[in-house]
Order: sequence, then C-alpha cells, then structure tokens
Amino acid sequence: MANELPADYLIDRRRLRRKLSFWRIAAFAVLIIALGAAAYRWTDGLSVAASRHHIARLTLSGVLTGDRNTLKLIDDISKSQASAVLVSIESPGGTTTGAERIYGELRRLSEKKPVVAVVGTMAASGGYIAALGTDRIFARGNSLVGSIGVLFQYPNFAKVMDTVGVKMEEVKSSPLKASPNGFEPTSPEARAALASLVSDSFDWFKSLVKERRHLDDRELAAVADGRVFTARQGLPLKLIDEVGGEREAIAWLEKEKKVQKDLPIRDWKPSGNTGYLGLLGMSANLVDAAGMPALAGLLRRIDTGRDGQMLDGLMAIWHVPDLH
Repeated sequence: MANELPADYLIDRRRLRRKLSFWRIAAFAVLIIALGAAAYRWTDGLSVAASRHHIARLTLSGVLTGDRNTLKLIDDISKSQASAVLVSIESPGGTTTGAERIYGELRRLSEKKPVVAVVGTMAASGGYIAALGTDRIFARGNSLVGSIGVLFQYPNFAKVMDTVGVKMEEVKSSPLKASPNGFEPTSPEARAALASLVSDSFDWFKSLVKERRHLDDRELAAVADGRVFTARQGLPLKLIDEVGGEREAIAWLEKEKKVQKDLPIRDWKPSGNTGYLGLLGMSANLVDAAGMPALAGLLRRIDTGRDGQMLDGLMAIWHVPDLH
C-alpha cells in the first residue's frame, strides 16, 4: 500500500527508540546516584561524626542567644564519639542569659571531653563568657577578647511622640511595672531598678572571670572595665592561655589530653535558626500602627541583632561604634 512505511524506516525508528530509552534510564540512574551522594555528603557531618572518633568543631558566631538548636547540638556532641571539641568563636556577644546557657552546656560537655576555644575575629562579652566554658582559650594575636560588662539598652521616643501629638495611655498595677517603656521619660526609680539588674549580672560576670581565669581582685579590676583587648594584650592579663589557632589547639590536645594524632575534624551544625519577638519589636508594631513607619523601622533595627535575632533585656555584647 502507498501509505505503508518502508521496513528500513521502521527498523531505524525502533533502534532510535531503544537508544532514547537507554539514555533516559541512564540519566535517571545518574540523577539517583547524584542525589544519593548529595544526601550522604549532607548527613556525613553528623552521622559519621556520631559513629567514628574525630575532633568536633562547634562554631558559635554572631549574636549568641542560647537557642534550643545550639544547646541541643552541644548535648549531641557530648553523646557522640568525638574525642575532643574545638569551639570556634566569632561573636561580639549576645544576651546574658543566652551566654549563660551556652557556658553551662560547655562546662557539662567538658566533663566528658576536652574542650578548647579558638577565637577568630573576636570573642567579646557573651562570646567571651562562652570561651570561659572551655578548658583552654586560644586566640590569634589580633583577635579581640574581653569586653567584660553588661548593658541594658532601650529607645526613648517620648519627645518624638510629643512633637507629633501622640501619647500612650496606660493603666498599671505599680509605678515600676513595664518600666522603662520608651513612651515616657525614664523615672529615677526605674533607672535605679535597671541599674541594680545590670550590677547584679555584672557581678556574676566578674565572678565567672575571676574563677575561670584564676585572677585576684587587682587583676580582675584591670580587665573588667568593659573594654576589649587584643590577644597579645590579653595573654599577660590572663584573659587567654595561648596566642594561636586550631593548629596550636590541636597540638595542645594531643600533648596534654592525649587525643589521638591526625584525627579528622568534623563540623557540627545546628538544624536551623530561631528567634523571638521582644518588647521593642512589639513596640515597633504599635508605632507602625500609629502611622509612624520610619520610627517603627528604627525600633526594629535597634531591636534586631545580627542573624535576625531579637535582643530585649540584659545584654553582654560589644558594640562597634556606627561611623556611618
């Protein structure tokens, strides 16, 4: 028949179809292998770390809030086959409570495994509190350490509200309830109450430094005025134990803690990030609703720390002056 296709054409079509089927199957197999390799690589840091002897590297960076993921990660390391732990710190600090939580977990971890801190650019304020939780502190010569102190910051935009003719009305059970609130000038009583909180947390911070760094009162007074020091300055002040990095830290672990030589280093990372909405964040929402978006944006900027985390309350954090 005229419409019938030649036999050679049909044979070529079948061959082409078989070739296409082969390459489709091959491509699918390659994709499966690639996905499997990616999944293995993704889980290698945790699954291998948990089952084989290694040196665990825990990174504490940005603003420290002692979130659940970080605390759980430290606990997981304590239950793993890690022979030692390097705590890599790149932090200007954070909340006092968050730093306290991390410090406590690191001290519990050090009861099971040798733990050393390796400071990068800085371990200031709450970052230094975390470093105090380890057995030994290493820092590069130009690393910044210290900033021993506590602060409580809050915006006061009472004059701005007077200018635009807005007043926040409130009914509260006592004069110091929800003070300071930023909507009115801070009373001497409220300021004194805040000062007592700061003083109490500062005393705790200083006692921690004195105990962990084996300082007498004179030595403590020399470092507890809130400033930062380079590691070179901090070494004779007993703020750190040795100028160096991971290489020096590992050498110390091998020599002093008998950690096996040439163990692989495994990075341990938390599964996600957490945050919370604090007092200033809620205040920003109220101001935004009152028709002052610029002021609301300023409040959110003040309230939000690095990594997008809120920083209401007492802080142990070193602020670099904003020159812009």
